[in-house]
Amino acid sequence: MTAPFYITTPIYYVNASPHLGHTYTTIATDVARRYHNMKGVETFMLTGTDEHGDKIVKAAEKNEQSPREYADRISALFRDLWPQLNIRPDHFIRTTDSDHIAVVVGILRKIYDNGDIYYSEYEGMYCYDCERFFNERELMDGKCPDHGKPPEIIRESNYFFRMSRYQQWLIDTLHDNPDMIRPERYRNEVLSFLKEPLEDLCISRPKSRLQWGITLPFDDRYVTYVWFDALINYISALEYPDGEKFRKFWPHSHHVVAKDILKPHGIYWPTMLRAAGIDTYKHLLVHGYWNVEDSKMSKSLGNVVDPVYLKQTYSTDAIRYFLMREMVFGLDSSFSEPSIINRINSDLANDLGNLFSRVLGMFHKYFKGTVPPFDPDAETDFQLDLKADARSTAAAFSAAMENFEFHKGLSAVWEYISKMNKYVDITAPWELAKKKEAAGQLAAVIRNLLEGLRVVSGLIYPVMPETAATMQKHLGLDPEKPFYLLEEIKKWPKIPDNASLPKGISLFPRIDPETILRTETTGGGDPFGIEAVSVPPIKEQIGFDDFSAIDLRAAKVIHAEKVPKADKLLKLEIDLGDHRRTVVAGIAKFYKPEELVGKSVVMLANLKPARLMGVESKGMLLAAVEKSACSVAVLDRDMPPGTPLM
Repeated sequence: MTAPFYITTPIYYVNASPHLGHTYTTIATDVARRYHNMKGVETFMLTGTDEHGDKIVKAAEKNEQSPREYADRISALFRDLWPQLNIRPDHFIRTTDSDHIAVVVGILRKIYDNGDIYYSEYEGMYCYDCERFFNERELMDGKCPDHGKPPEIIRESNYFFRMSRYQQWLIDTLHDNPDMIRPERYRNEVLSFLKEPLEDLCISRPKSRLQWGITLPFDDRYVTYVWFDALINYISALEYPDGEKFRKFWPHSHHVVAKDILKPHGIYWPTMLRAAGIDTYKHLLVHGYWNVEDSKMSKSLGNVVDPVYLKQTYSTDAIRYFLMREMVFGLDSSFSEPSIINRINSDLANDLGNLFSRVLGMFHKYFKGTVPPFDPDAETDFQLDLKADARSTAAAFSAAMENFEFHKGLSAVWEYISKMNKYVDITAPWELAKKKEAAGQLAAVIRNLLEGLRVVSGLIYPVMPETAATMQKHLGLDPEKPFYLLEEIKKWPKIPDNASLPKGISLFPRIDPETILRTETTGGGDPFGIEAVSVPPIKEQIGFDDFSAIDLRAAKVIHAEKVPKADKLLKLEIDLGDHRRTVVAGIAKFYKPEELVGKSVVMLANLKPARLMGVESKGMLLAAVEKSACSVAVLDRDMPPGTPLM
């Protein structure tokens, strides 16, 4: 019996909205899950949000919300994003869920009762952004390697987990299980860290400085350190300790993480599991960073890329393909919009899209939409065996996907697409169609090409499920059936004789870069390094008196909602300090209402009122607007509502 497959993303910290880094990790996890579905394996995928700790309190205060209100809002952004990217996890967990909290409390009590948690005073270097203590060897030039700031020295009494007790056990486990952490470089990194004495882990924070967390079951003056809380989600989601899902899936667990959280997952988590008497995970799979303009993409650096913008501009499947093809899992990769456009035009439009259009076009031209009977011997003169190539492609694809080498798996499929394009050129169906005696050969060639497209549609399913289903539909197969099963893909032929197929469509139209990008970079703060092409000319100069007639004010969005029966309009309640106003803004296609609440915006306050869809609008927000994108002007720090802009 085939073992089940359990795969998790990290649970994402809700101190800011989702960005491309979160998107890559979650898509990679979804692709791995879908690949195992292709094998006929029962799978379970977990994602969610990490919601306790100092940073959440600070972010909530900045947004004038309670920690719970803030966590609810940002968690919803993550939950709502994944279906837009064709990601449907089996469970979305939050660390504020009551059942998760109960499991954390139970494990804390168990480890404490076993003598592996003790109380002590400690002085150390603490990074508030990381919410953890550092030792000297972890710093870079005396600064936090992730945030570039020197940690603060703090001294306080706390509870500690005897992590040092399990150092040798962890070393032995990693040697006995060489593929436990993959790629190998990250296993070696953990082993290198373990060459030094492992310090015990501070697992509490005093309520005198942090209230937002899970109270320790053995001392109500303290809350649980956010990492000790968060890591337990991987088993609490499976209803540990007595749940059927825990018994079924935990022995087959795979965690997907970025390399910046290798230490918590590679050291904290397995030692915590050992102390609690729980078997460790099967695999930890570690990927690299997405770099933007040669810098790691991060919220703190302000160079994050918005996945919603990418989806709206390029389509979900195109973004899924780009991310899986562009990054070698485990290594860093560079992001740019020109590289996305190049992949779409070269791989998706030219290679796959053109092949699909050519084959379906010839099929309908020569066979009027009815699949000719399959005759495997009719094209032997060409000595081209797409069937054998399909099987070797499926084998190469599977070998790569098993090792999380998504780029290699896709490369194998595209090599097969290239062979099919070559097959078209060599067999020249347009020439065969001119010869009555070649009717059998023509039928065999077209039939082989249709079957080849069917194979391609099955193999791309984990990465591009929408495209796979579209191709299946136009190949006369029911996309609702499990067409993606590897054993079914390998069968040849599969398309029924005499089936009636709909006409083909353009899978991926070519993109004209000039409609989206400028050819030169801005060199400024744009996370994509590009500008919109259709920049209107600057209007003629005005005097200061003309400008002074415009009353621009700092304002805060208090409430936002969609205007009924208006796809483009949002109704906003704006705080101007001494009063509030209603403003209608045509930005509903670019912003969800909850994304605007709490933002400090720029408002044209002395614009004459206007009635839009029955709502009186008193003012106007400032925004940069282009055909496919919009960015509301936001102040980089909070100012009192009503403050004039000079």
